[in-house]
Amino acid sequence: MSETVGEHPDIFAAIADAQDNEARILAVLKWFICTLKGQYTSRNESMGSEKKPLNPVLGELFYGTWPAPASNPAQGTTTLLVEQVSHHPPITAYVIENKSKGLRLTGHNAQKTSFSAGSIIVKQIGHAVLTYTPPSGSPVEYLLTLPRLRIDGLWYGSPYIELAETSYILGGGFVGTIEYKGKGYFSGKSHSFKAHIAPAPGMGGAGAEEHIVEGTWHEKSKFTKGGSKHVESNFHDVSHDGKKEVSPLGGEEDGSMGEFETRNLWAAVAKGIREGDFETASREKGRIENDQRQRRKDEQAASTTWPLKHFTPVESDPVYERLARLVKLTPPTEDHYVFQENWPATLAQ
Repeated sequence: MSETVGEHPDIFAAIADAQDNEARILAVLKWFICTLKGQYTSRNESMGSEKKPLNPVLGELFYGTWPAPASNPAQGTTTLLVEQVSHHPPITAYVIENKSKGLRLTGHNAQKTSFSAGSIIVKQIGHAVLTYTPPSGSPVEYLLTLPRLRIDGLWYGSPYIELAETSYILGGGFVGTIEYKGKGYFSGKSHSFKAHIAPAPGMGGAGAEEHIVEGTWHEKSKFTKGGSKHVESNFHDVSHDGKKEVSPLGGEEDGSMGEFETRNLWAAVAKGIREGDFETASREKGRIENDQRQRRKDEQAASTTWPLKHFTPVESDPVYERLARLVKLTPPTEDHYVFQENWPATLAQ
């Protein structure tokens, strides 16, 4: 999730350029919607099904950047740090930051799976907090929750993902509610959504406008209410974005990749897959998995646990608690992984 969330560094950076809180919540919504395609529609077009990534191991790390383009140096550099903080259940914690723009996203995500009527239902656990710190003034925080996933097409051997139920963007004096529907619902189209943006209770103020945005999260969306400050009714066209690939960086002091950095850890497996040497890929994958099993056995025998490198778990996130009250989220509290501010030297800004 974390790498695909950062695939649109220009739209992420634009959040800081919004002129007021109303424009900023719409900028956050635009950025959030444009990340969904990369996260949930990674289809293999030749096979017609979703790609399955390698399962990360406990302690796996990934570091990278999206440098500012030469055509727009004011965009600033966006940096990414990811750590696999749990294996059972799998939990990934991450930080995405554009320091020059005063933007930082921290979060974690995990998943719980169940079956229903021929589909797989995936409950996404975790949340993210987006913080905008202006050049002068107090930081503004936004709570972002995650939609549920429904994996259909299993009976036909071509599974695909639909988003379901509701997610929220809460903060800056506004409440954003995003409802997801699949084929056969209000729009009759796959990957449909309807977002409602309104002032938070008691935060209406003069001139605050209510907005409704509808469309498909992998293609086009438009204002169906509000948007009076915009020249056109169009909200965003994801198909015109063009994702930007992250540039991986080594986390060691000399710039090399450590043992548990993703591209080093899975290098032999990835090479085998690329070259069609599935025997080698399977053997190397098994070696990594067996090593992980032995490490967990050794830790259990020694009554120790794996030391996390960049994050500290806490039982309750005060930002989540405060903003969740705006819509009476369930659960009312949620755990959190606190970033320790220990960027590797290669990512120091």
